[in-house]
Amino acid sequence: MTVVPMPKRAKTANPVANPHEPTARETASQAAYKKRRESTRPVPQMKVSMSEDGGKRIASLAVDHPDPALGYELLAEAVGADNGTFLAGTLDSLAKVAQVGNVVREGDMNYALSMVCGLRPKDQIEATLGVQMAAIHIATMNSAMCMGEAKTWELREAHERALNRLSRTYVAQIEALKRYRSKGEQRVIVERVNVEKGGQAIVGNVAHGGGVAEENDR
Repeated sequence: MTVVPMPKRAKTANPVANPHEPTARETASQAAYKKRRESTRPVPQMKVSMSEDGGKRIASLAVDHPDPALGYELLAEAVGADNGTFLAGTLDSLAKVAQVGNVVREGDMNYALSMVCGLRPKDQIEATLGVQMAAIHIATMNSAMCMGEAKTWELREAHERALNRLSRTYVAQIEALKRYRSKGEQRVIVERVNVEKGGQAIVGNVAHGGGVAEENDR
């Protein structure tokens, strides 16, 4: 499968006989896209070079940025890394996610990296979970592809089971991320309050000590 990347706007282009006039909806969507891009962190991509060393395939990773030192700092900020060791381990983990056989696919690695950065991790735990989520997502898509290419019902059912397990794992990861970001915060929502004659309603945060119901609650 060949994926055609989003084309970059050329500085100069040949005039078109009948240029397309964007509709109002297209213009609004384009403006929303630009606004969303401007609110995201700058994230350089990674370059992957494959080489041979003693009969082994070696993948070399390098940041694709005019100033490599700045590029790695931008990556560290984007993945919530506190140090270079964690950043190097994160990039190595993403390379494993993008590895097929003994080849690390550059496009898949940058796609996985974009998923992690898209979560806007605030610390290294969120970044690690993001890497795992990227791995599960890519594995899910590969299982879906294998299921579609299966030649027998046995193989199709095997890939379908794997697809279902991976999909459930991804949902569980999303819930884990939500719980971690909430930091255990609990909220109580009162849908209706009845006040008897002579009673008094209290609006605000009410704390009960020891978990024992108050007399008026019984």
